[in-house]
Amino acid sequence: MSYPPDPNNPYGQPQQAPYGVPPQQNPYGQPQQPQPGYGYPQQPPAGYGVPPQAPYGGYAPAPPVLASWGARVGGSIIDSLVIFIPLTISYAIGFSMLFSAVKSCSVDPDTGLTVCANSSSSSAGAGLAIIGVGALLTFILGIWQLIREGKTGQTIGKKAVGIRLVREIDGQPLGFGMCFVRRLAHVVDSALCGIGYLWPLWDDKGQTLADKIVSSLVIRA
Repeated sequence: MSYPPDPNNPYGQPQQAPYGVPPQQNPYGQPQQPQPGYGYPQQPPAGYGVPPQAPYGGYAPAPPVLASWGARVGGSIIDSLVIFIPLTISYAIGFSMLFSAVKSCSVDPDTGLTVCANSSSSSAGAGLAIIGVGALLTFILGIWQLIREGKTGQTIGKKAVGIRLVREIDGQPLGFGMCFVRRLAHVVDSALCGIGYLWPLWDDKGQTLADKIVSSLVIRA
């Protein structure tokens, strides 16, 4: 016998069944479940549509807030004062002692030789020593600032204005080595009339060119 056309039959042909054989039924009495494939939506991948889980405590960490350009300039000025004030004082004292020693010297008209008093020689030696101590102190302060910035992300100036230098990838301090490389990379910022130092004014991440080279960010502490 033949059955009327099945509207769900994609080929538009009537289904045939042998004489005396009833149509096939599900032997378990349950409707057949549709299988993923043609005409049925695919199963979404695992985790699809599930929001990311918050860390322990139920609160996701807040995104860092970038430091303003003015705060960065203020921190740099304070750091410069910390280093260059001792250098300026020592140089002023040392060179003044050298100049006074030179003025106390005179030229002997008979021999044409320069004659200086013993006090002048000692004053000149003390002046040179003070200049050397000032230069050494400046070097030590510069290295100490790099170590401090590498460990904590803050120099004296950055701490005073409430900002911090961190790695862009994970927000951790750069370390001494990368801080030193960043200082060297400031040569690029100084090129073209210091335009690299102005780059944070229009950059989306508030980075100077040196920050982009070492992948660092300056954020609010």
